[in-house]
Amino acid sequence: MAAKKTITVEQIASANRRPAKQTQTLIGLGLNKLHRRSTLEDTPAVRGMINSIPHLVRVVGEKA
Repeated sequence: MAAKKTITVEQIASANRRPAKQTQTLIGLGLNKLHRRSTLEDTPAVRGMINSIPHLVRVVGEKA
């Protein structure tokens, strides 16, 4: 069986004074404090969440 692709994201900005939807998206990605990293399965849903808050997170690494 092929290994699943993963993506690592890091929070680079605070969720303070942001709309509640953006804060909830960060929590959905497993992030809640600055410089925390989360490794997730690379799916279209996760990519969409990352693309909706590019000013708050950055992609650190991708693995096949």
